[in-house]
Amino acid sequence: MRRSLRLRNREDFSRIYRRGKSFANSQFVVYWSRHQGADPFRLGVSASKKIGNAVVRNRMRRMVKEIVRHQEDKIVPGTDFILIVRNPAVEMNASQMEKSILHVLRKAGLMKMDKQTGRTAKGNE
Repeated sequence: MRRSLRLRNREDFSRIYRRGKSFANSQFVVYWSRHQGADPFRLGVSASKKIGNAVVRNRMRRMVKEIVRHQEDKIVPGTDFILIVRNPAVEMNASQMEKSILHVLRKAGLMKMDKQTGRTAKGNE
């Protein structure tokens, strides 16, 4: 994932947590907020010590960033969002994780609408 698409400083995280909206499923929580400087979007990933040691947390962060990178063209532009990894996600394989992330992003309204069907864009289906 390109460096320009990542949230890195504390002020951005705090702004999204304070003023943003949140949606969740059992594996992930997404907090998001509109931001004009986010072109096309910016992502932050949070994995707490509750889900495992540093190896597990970093693996989860890498997997989440890679899944979002593959869906880059389907995500609504001008948004900052934070994906928080919950403990059940650790046991998932990549395809299950992708399905769960797409589910929570659709639930939050962060996936672009398909012009032909009027529905949100699906993943690699």
